[in-house]
Amino acid sequence: MEYVYAAMLLHAAEKDIDEKTVSAILKAAGVKADDARVKALVASLDGVDIADAMTQAVAAPAAAAPAAAAGSSDAPAPVEEEEEEEEAGGFDGLGSLFG
Repeated sequence: MEYVYAAMLLHAAEKDIDEKTVSAILKAAGVKADDARVKALVASLDGVDIADAMTQAVAAPAAAAPAAAAGSSDAPAPVEEEEEEEEAGGFDGLGSLFG
């Protein structure tokens, strides 16, 4: 995640996201940068509109939350009610077994 955070920091600072700057951010944070991972990150971000990607990433979970909440209201009633009825109808608890 540190690699992605470095890229996001550079984007927020309106700096170029290249191997040199990502490595410098990681080094400043005390992370030993893996050159292959830095190179892969920079290559994967080439041509990506980071601001648009961040907006979509933030909006997706927020849109899914109301749908999940609506689905949970259709859950069946708890089983506890049935158990209470069985206990009341058969005997008066454990005391009736001994008395």
